[in-house]
Parts: sequence; structure tokens; C-alpha cells
Amino acid sequence: MTGPYVCRRLMVSRREMLRGAGVALGLPLLECMTPALVRAAAEPPRRMLIIANNLGVLPKYFFPSTAGRDYELSPYLTGLAENRKEFTVFTGLSHPGVSGGHSTDNCFLTAARGAFKSGFRNSISLDQFAAEKLGQVTRFSSLNLGVNVDKGNRSLSFTRDGVLLPAEDSAPRLYERMFVQGDKEAVARQIHRLEGRGSILDTLMDETRRFSSKLTSEDKARLDQYVTSVREVEERLRIARAWETRPKPQPAQPAPPELTDRKLFFEKFDLMIEMAELAMESDSTRIVTLMVDAFFTPVFQLTAQQTSTDGYHGLSHHGQAESKVSQLQAVDRRQMALLNKLIGRLAAKRENGTRMLDRTMVLYGSNMGDANIHDNTNLPIILAGGGFQHGQHLMFKRDNNLPLCNLFVVMLQRMGIEASAFASSSGTVPGLEFA
Repeated sequence: MTGPYVCRRLMVSRREMLRGAGVALGLPLLECMTPALVRAAAEPPRRMLIIANNLGVLPKYFFPSTAGRDYELSPYLTGLAENRKEFTVFTGLSHPGVSGGHSTDNCFLTAARGAFKSGFRNSISLDQFAAEKLGQVTRFSSLNLGVNVDKGNRSLSFTRDGVLLPAEDSAPRLYERMFVQGDKEAVARQIHRLEGRGSILDTLMDETRRFSSKLTSEDKARLDQYVTSVREVEERLRIARAWETRPKPQPAQPAPPELTDRKLFFEKFDLMIEMAELAMESDSTRIVTLMVDAFFTPVFQLTAQQTSTDGYHGLSHHGQAESKVSQLQAVDRRQMALLNKLIGRLAAKRENGTRMLDRTMVLYGSNMGDANIHDNTNLPIILAGGGFQHGQHLMFKRDNNLPLCNLFVVMLQRMGIEASAFASSSGTVPGLEFA
């Protein structure tokens, strides 16, 4: 067997640990972790893809007027009609106490309150929470992607300490990270860089031990928190070194083009969805977030023949102007078409006799219920795939929304994570059942 690990017997427990220097390191998923006779029948992994447009959609045309399984498709959802049994649409979900208009896009997966207040500090996002619980069983514990993202200010992904993780918005760069194997010298240089970072952390740890006995109890508590963070970084570095020596998967398609023009909004959106799908299909990762930064999108191509009359943000503050509403309708319908295409592709792909869609949750939504009035309640949410009993509209109170984090808890559980709560959750989602 090639790679950084040599299995001592035919069957190695997935929970077996590498131990050294006082650090326990979970092994990535290896071929020898399952018996040879049952490898072919092993269940495909569970995954989740989260797509968020930070200006949302026009609510009037998105939400159905009736609930249940026989609900009438709304004007926008007619674009998903051929896949209506593959998704659930929700009314009456939001993050309690999370308000502040556009600034809440950074809180879509964290539910942290006070986005506009002085001294605000974000919390861990759903994807990073899930990645922590699952461990790094793939080359990338998660991937955070973007379309037209203002990288320094916006992201869906935040660490446990509330630090923003920048989104990757270059498809060729992502492709290279996933599939292009460097030569031996390049791999050695990367490992050397990783080891250099490790030696710096070792020095920091030595320094903290040297003066920790002189600190007050309050400072010791802060230092303990710091040491814990350092140890987490050390573990990630060790895992990164191991993955650097493992061969990268063979790509199923050639390298994508580089699209840098922010006017090509839908072309970039479509391409990054395909890249997310490719990342999961190659098992480079099982958790992907994709922020569509409509707020940072200038005048853009609506169609091959038509350009918007204003930037996306300007259009979102339509004030019921007929021209702007008409353009937004066209934008929203194209988003539904992209989602419909993604669902169809995932449904058509098979993995050991199972549809890829049934093992992949696709959440589409926004932090904005109505961008025109900066409303952060009644968020537009669709959940497709993942092996749920879909084909329904679940409607909750519009004036007293169910926490969106209740849905996040269900998604965590579907990923195989033992979680009864996340952020502002109050339970789970009535009516959403596993298939």
C-alpha cells in the first residue's frame, strides 16, 4: 500500500489512532479500513453542499401559498417542477435575534447575534462544526467557495474562534489544489514549509510553559484556551503533512477556465457549482459551502443579449420599480434553473447502486428574507437530496419563525454526527423525516 500509513493487518479500525509526542491523530479513510470482500459494497459517504446568495430572492414569487405535499408550486419553484419530489421548501425559518440587513450574510451559518454592534465576534459556522466532528477523513475537511466574493469581509465559513475563512473563487486554482500532483521536489518543499510552521508552534509552546506559573488564574484560563488552539493547529499540520505524500485523485474532466470578470455572474455561479460537485464526487471533501456575493456584484450579464441596468445590490432595492423587479425575476429564475440542473445531475449519478443525490444534502438559501427592506426573517430555504422524505412545503409561523438552526441540527444528524443542538436551535424540524 502506498501513502504515509502502513497497515499492520488486513482490517484496520477507522477509530485507530496514531499516537506520538502526546498527540492523538485520527487516520484518514484508508482502503484497508474495510475488509476486501465488502469494499465494493461499502456505502458512499454522506455529504452536504450549502449555497447562499446574500441578497436572496423576491419573496412574493418564491414562497408557495399552500403547505403540505400537494402544495401549488410558486412561480419560481415551477423552474424545479421536474424535481419537486427531490426537495423540501420551507416558510417561516430564520435566526432569532440576527438582524442588521446585509451584514448578516456572515452569520448565515453561525446564527451569531449582533452583526452590526461594536465589538461583534462571530462564532463557528455549521460547516466547520461538522468538519470538526467528522475529522479529516478526506484531503480537505471542507471547502469554502465563492462567486464574486469580497474576500476580506464576507464568507460563510468561520472558525471556532469566529475567524473568517476566505472563500476560494478561482476554479483553476481549486482544480490544481484537488488534482495536480507536484513532483517530488515540490512535495518536499511543501512538507518543509509545513514542518517550519510546526517548529514555530513548538517554540511558542515552550515559551508559554516557561512563564505560565507566574500568571493569575484568569490569565492561565486565557493561556489554556490559546494552548488548545495551538494544539489544534499542530494536529492539522500533521494531517496536512500526511496528505501531501498521498497521490491525488485523477480528475474526471479537464481543468476549468479562469473567469475573472464579475459581470459574468451566472457563468461563474454555474462553474463553481460544478467545481463543488467535482470535489464531492472525487471525495476530495464531503462538506462544501458556496457564497454567492450578489452584494459585491456590479452591473452584470442577465442574458447573452441583455445587461442589467444596475448592480445586483441596486436592483435588490427595487422600491417596486417595474424595470428592476422584472430584472430580478429573470435573475431569480436563472438561479432556480442552476439549482434544478444540479439536482438533476446528482440524481443521475450512481454510487454503488445509490444515487449521489440521496447521499448529498443541497441547501439553498439566504440571510435576507427581503433585501428591498433589509428584512432578515422568513428566509428562502430549500433542502434537496440527502435521503429525506421530500416533495413538500413545510410552513411555520411568519411572525414567530422556527430557528433555522433546527434544520442545521437535522443536517448534522444526517451526516452521522451526534448533535442535539447547534447555535440558536430549539430542537429539530417537525415534518422533515429521513427516507
